[in-house]
Amino acid sequence: MNTYNVNDENFINSINYQNFLRDNPSIGYLNIRAYAASQAIPISGIRIVISTTIGDDKVIFFEGSTNQSGVIEGIELPTPRLDPNNLDKPNKTTYEIEATYLPDNLSKTYRVNMYENISSIQNIIVAPDMNFKMGGL
Repeated sequence: MNTYNVNDENFINSINYQNFLRDNPSIGYLNIRAYAASQAIPISGIRIVISTTIGDDKVIFFEGSTNQSGVIEGIELPTPRLDPNNLDKPNKTTYEIEATYLPDNLSKTYRVNMYENISSIQNIIVAPDMNFKMGGL
């Protein structure tokens, strides 16, 4: 399995990516919230990588870190269109979220389904640790 960044020119011109975009012409929005202590303490510096598999390739759509408030907002991800005649089983695209805090070698993986024009929230819950950078304090 090869890994590509969504902006990689070698990949964006591939037939696999063109087919993916044809099947996912809309956008869904993802918000990340990283907290400790029952969501009382925001955690900054959590590295987030969001990807999905297209064909035999892993494609990274987003890389970034949580801010002082433990947040990343408005990540746009491709989604299929909703079928208004079949809202009981909406079309979705599944992405993998890798959350890593390198200084303490902590890592968690989440899967999130994304839907057209829907803002989703993924909470990243970490065990309280005094080595984390506490945002907002």
